[in-house]
Amino acid sequence: MRESRDVEALVIGSGMSGIGAAVALRRAGVRDLVLLEKADDLGGTWRDNTYPGCACDVPSALYSYSFAPNPEWTRAFAGQAEIRAYLRDTAAAHGVTPLVRFGTEVIRARWSPGDARWHVETTRDHYTARLLVSAAGPWHEPRIPDIPGLADFPGEVFHSARWRHDHDLAGARVAVVGSGASAVQFVPAIQPRVARLHLFQRTAQWVLPKPDHHVPRAERWLLRRLPAAQHALRGAEYGALEALGVGFRHPALLRAVQKVGALHLAATVKDPRLRSSLTPDYTLGCKRLLLSNTYYPALTRPNVTLHATAVKAVDGNRLIGADGSTADVDTVVLGTGFHILDMPIGRRVFDADGASLDDHWKGSPDAYLGTTVSGFPNAFVLLGPHLGTGHSSAFMVLEAQLAYLAGAVRHFRSAGWTSMDVRPEVQAAFRAEVRQALPSTVYNAGGCASYYLDANGVNSFSWPWSTGRMRRRLARFDPEAYQAR
Repeated sequence: MRESRDVEALVIGSGMSGIGAAVALRRAGVRDLVLLEKADDLGGTWRDNTYPGCACDVPSALYSYSFAPNPEWTRAFAGQAEIRAYLRDTAAAHGVTPLVRFGTEVIRARWSPGDARWHVETTRDHYTARLLVSAAGPWHEPRIPDIPGLADFPGEVFHSARWRHDHDLAGARVAVVGSGASAVQFVPAIQPRVARLHLFQRTAQWVLPKPDHHVPRAERWLLRRLPAAQHALRGAEYGALEALGVGFRHPALLRAVQKVGALHLAATVKDPRLRSSLTPDYTLGCKRLLLSNTYYPALTRPNVTLHATAVKAVDGNRLIGADGSTADVDTVVLGTGFHILDMPIGRRVFDADGASLDDHWKGSPDAYLGTTVSGFPNAFVLLGPHLGTGHSSAFMVLEAQLAYLAGAVRHFRSAGWTSMDVRPEVQAAFRAEVRQALPSTVYNAGGCASYYLDANGVNSFSWPWSTGRMRRRLARFDPEAYQAR
C-alpha cells in the first residue's frame, strides 16, 4: 500500500544541487525534509556519466562546496570517480544520506492553494510538502537524436551518459556521433582499443590545452594542514576564471584566448585538411569551452576518420553523413548531450490550474533570478534558466542560489507565511533585463548555434554578467518581490 506523508520540504534529486539544497534548508531551520531520488544511489550527473575518461573541466578546488573543502583531490581537474566519492562523503558528513528516498521517481507534483501545499505523486508513495525544490539538473536526461534508421541499427547503440561497460570495444568498428564535451573526453580513451573510429562532427569545437596534473602527496598534506592555503587556491582559481569571464561579456578580448586554441590545434594536427575541418568558424566562448591535451592527437591516429558533417541517416550497419560520406560500423556511441532547456521535470510540475512548467514556458524557460517561477508558489528551481555561465563552476552558481533559498525560507518561516509567489511583473522585469544584456555577450554575438538557445531560438540559459554580480544579486531575499499570504 502507498503511504501518504506530509513534510515541510521536498527536494527532487540527490546530485550536487540536491545535496546542497538539503544542507541549506537544514541551516535555515528546516528539519522535516526528504530528498526523492529515482536511482539507487546519489550523485546525479556524476553517478550517471561513467564513460571512459570522464572528468571535470573546472579546477577541482573550485568544483566543490565552499562549506566542504576537499584537500584530497589527486588531480588538478578531478575525475568522475573522485567527484562521485566527494558527493557521497559530503552527503554523509552533513547528514543528508538518511534523508534520501532512493528508487522514488516523481511522477507529478501539483500546487494546491486550498491547503497551501505541494501534492507529489511518486512511484512509491504520496507526499504533501510546504516547500518544493527541483534539483533535477539540466545535465540529466540524454538527448537522443532523431536519425532515420537509427532505431533499426543491428549493432549496439548507447549514449555516453548510459555507457555500456559490458560491451567490449576492443577491435570494434565504432561511430561516435557528436563532438562536444563528453566526446572530447571519451574519444581519446577508446581510440587505442578500437579497430576503427568514425567521428561525425556537425560543428568544429574550440579545444584549449588542459592544465591538468597529478597533485603530489606533499601538496595534499599542505592543503590538509593549512586550510587557508586551500582557501587561497580556490580564490586564485575563481579569480582566474572571472578574468576569463570578462571576455565573455566583451568578445573582442577573447581573441588572445582564441589564438591559444588555434596554436594548440596547429601544434597537434599537422595535416592541413584535417586541421581545416577542426577549425571553428565562430568566436571562442560562443559554445561551451572544451579542454583536452589528448583529443586532437587521437584524431590524427591512422584508425580514426573525421566526418565533418552531421549524420543524415542509418542504413543497416552504415551511417550516412549529410555530405554523402559513409561509415560501416558495429557500435554507435551518441555524444549528443542532454535536454538542457527542455528538462523532463518541466512536464511533471503543475500549477493550481493544472498547467505545467512547460505550458508556462512555451519552449523558453524563465524564472526570477533563475530560481522562482510565477504561478508556482513555494517552489524553487536550482541551476535554472538565465544562470548558466561559460567560464565558471556550477558550484558557484549553485551556492549563490542556495544563499537565496536559505534567505527565502528563513523569511517565509519567521513571517509566518503559508505561501509565497513571485510577482509576474517582477519576473518579467528580470527577464527583460537579462535579454537586454545578452546580445553583446559572446553567447549571442559569437556566431554559433549552441545549447544555450532554446526551441524558440532564445538564449534562456546564460547569465550575461559576472558570477560576483550573481552572488550579490542573490545574496538578499526581497519579500516585496513576492505575493504572500
